[in-house]
Amino acid sequence: MNIVCIGGGPAGLYFALLMKRLSPGHDVTVVERNRPYDTFGWGVVFSDATMDNMRAWDAPTADAIQQAFNHWDDIELHFKGRAIRSGGHGFVGIGRKKLLNILQARCEELGVKLVFETEVDADTDFPRADLIIASDGINSRIRGRYADVFKPDIVTRPNRFIWLGTHKQYDAFTFLFEKTEHGWFQAHIYKFDDKTSTFIVECPEHVWKAHGLDRADQDQSIEFCERLFAGNLRGEKLMTNARHLRGSAWLNFQRIKCEQWSHFSGTAHVVLMGDAVHTAHFAIGSGTKLALEDAIELTSQFKQHGDTPQHIPEVLARYQAARAVDVVRLQNAAWNAMEWFEVCGERYCDQLEPEQFMYSMLTRSQRISHENLRMRDKGWLEGFERWFDAKAGLHEPLAVPPMFTPYNARSVTLKNRVVVSPMAQYCCVDGVPDEFHLVHLGSRALGGAGMVVAEMTCPSPDARITPGCPGLWNDTQARAWRRIVEFVHRESDAKIALQIGHAGAKGSTNEPWQGTGADQPLASGNWPLIAASAVPYLDDGGATPKAMDRADMDRVTADFVRAARYAAGSGFDWLELHCAHGYLLSSFISPLTNRRGDAYGGSLANRLRYPLEVFAAVRAVWPQQLPMSVRISAHDWVEGGITPDDAVQIAHAFKAAGADLIDCSSGQVSVHQKPIYGRMYQTPFADRIRNEVGIATIAVGAISEADHVNSIIAAGRADLCAVARPHLANPAWTLTEAAKIGFTAIDWPRQYRTAKPQMEANFQRERAAAIAITPGAAR
Repeated sequence: MNIVCIGGGPAGLYFALLMKRLSPGHDVTVVERNRPYDTFGWGVVFSDATMDNMRAWDAPTADAIQQAFNHWDDIELHFKGRAIRSGGHGFVGIGRKKLLNILQARCEELGVKLVFETEVDADTDFPRADLIIASDGINSRIRGRYADVFKPDIVTRPNRFIWLGTHKQYDAFTFLFEKTEHGWFQAHIYKFDDKTSTFIVECPEHVWKAHGLDRADQDQSIEFCERLFAGNLRGEKLMTNARHLRGSAWLNFQRIKCEQWSHFSGTAHVVLMGDAVHTAHFAIGSGTKLALEDAIELTSQFKQHGDTPQHIPEVLARYQAARAVDVVRLQNAAWNAMEWFEVCGERYCDQLEPEQFMYSMLTRSQRISHENLRMRDKGWLEGFERWFDAKAGLHEPLAVPPMFTPYNARSVTLKNRVVVSPMAQYCCVDGVPDEFHLVHLGSRALGGAGMVVAEMTCPSPDARITPGCPGLWNDTQARAWRRIVEFVHRESDAKIALQIGHAGAKGSTNEPWQGTGADQPLASGNWPLIAASAVPYLDDGGATPKAMDRADMDRVTADFVRAARYAAGSGFDWLELHCAHGYLLSSFISPLTNRRGDAYGGSLANRLRYPLEVFAAVRAVWPQQLPMSVRISAHDWVEGGITPDDAVQIAHAFKAAGADLIDCSSGQVSVHQKPIYGRMYQTPFADRIRNEVGIATIAVGAISEADHVNSIIAAGRADLCAVARPHLANPAWTLTEAAKIGFTAIDWPRQYRTAKPQMEANFQRERAAAIAITPGAAR
């Protein structure tokens, strides 16, 4: 094949040498606009795993890089006068110029043609090429030429950063945080040769402007950074090698991803590679990793399926299909890490103590979990756990994982941070919970959770979602609930909460397994619906609710108050008001469902007015010594709906009204929602509200293992974790997860204790076997 790589960065050079090595008969050329020894930026960093991958594909290149790189295991944080270090992370740093020179030399050794100081305007400059690799960087001309095919999605991020260097030597990947009168700056630092370290300074746009850095030239910017980090630099200077840039050299990161990676131009197949097709923020140091592994994957596909011109279409299709999954995973991790640094000054720097700040920073990408940290640096993690335990009032000789520390709210103490989330069971008759609910809630209370929450319970018959929903509007229901509460209190040390809510426009529907299915109206026996506005939940087939008038509001408020009194009389420990998921109180909050023109519609403050009235009335009759939480939809996932920014204001309002916690869910307000699912996908809402509003939160959604709970609680992203579906599958989920992670200092119900050592031993054998099979899995 005749192969041309446009752009002589890591992607183009490495692919060129791999393809030449795969088949020396290929005619491979790399065309670069700069001179052989020109380069911009300082050092690059990638993981031990990337080095292992490179060694498998071309050992001489890997050996040359290994001789030149700097390797370190430690990450060190300098924050609020403290220096904290954690090991076992495994990074490789090398000067960008040195890396390119190694790749250039290997290309020449294998017979790749290197052409320098040549501008390429279009792929048509190479009419004889069978395959053109557009590795021409973040501002790719080739991508721009075929933008309608590649469909790039380019997002410019708000933080400003400047890429500098210093001759001060650092023996760890180092992060510095400094506060000024206008806000926080951070520096990302790593050594890449025996004389030089990369020194990236980053800050939010408003802080950058407040210091006048938007008007500063490069020398003035360097002088500012030297003064800011003088305590750490200790007389060493900062340097730039970006004199080719006009102005201050402060940049904004651009996140790039493309829908299509390749295109047949009519004469040649053009494929994007490296930064031209996808970028990853330097917060996890993965831009070079992406480029090198792009080259490896495309070469692998040619090796597997044939490296002739006839095979190119199939190979390129397989390449994108195979590589896209890993790229999305890494870009998501990089996005999480990037967002952490973008908001840390507002959300974490002032709020968190150094120990927890370090933990939050280490787990910012969500790729590193609690148990992964234990494998990397057991001593550091156990020290952190002891610090966290002490904050929670524990002083045990052995460290207790964060999920098993107690939590206090008013007079109530939960034994741990696990909550059985309220989950609709749809099996009541006339709103009365029966033996099913006794077994359902009782078994989960015995299963180790700190608290179980009964499903949304309705304050009136017309407040139900379905005829099978529980209620609390009469004495019979109250007695039935009291029986369940008394069982939980007598037979377990768990607490039990009640969630109260009104279905609003989503009422009078089938149980999910009946008739035409969930959310569909009953075939008969319907009841009138009410909501903030006359907006049906379904686009077709659903009943239109009546827009509530003052009389309706007063009646519903009184119903909620009556239910709260009954809940207190039934002995519940905790009360939650349901203001989420498109139900009645949620319908007032969301602009998608509130079309009112009176004092209860329009602005967010107006839309919150009625839910806050209900909260105040309920809080007034709910015992003052008992906590009350509010569940909200922190994101409607629909354009024009509630956003995470709105959720912060909603949380502020309920905090001012006296709420103890915000239970942070999302969606289910509109059938047009487009949520972005994933592990712990709603936890960022809990994190933001907790740390920006200053109120305790409950995280919920795709939390399915102890590692998730420990990571969330330890990082200060939430105070409690509500676990739903895993508890449906396993009532003893909490006890099982404790055994999985080797935490044995947890009590079991006396009737079940004989099973405890067997389960713990089984999981211990599984852990030992996994370590024996994959001893390097920690990295």
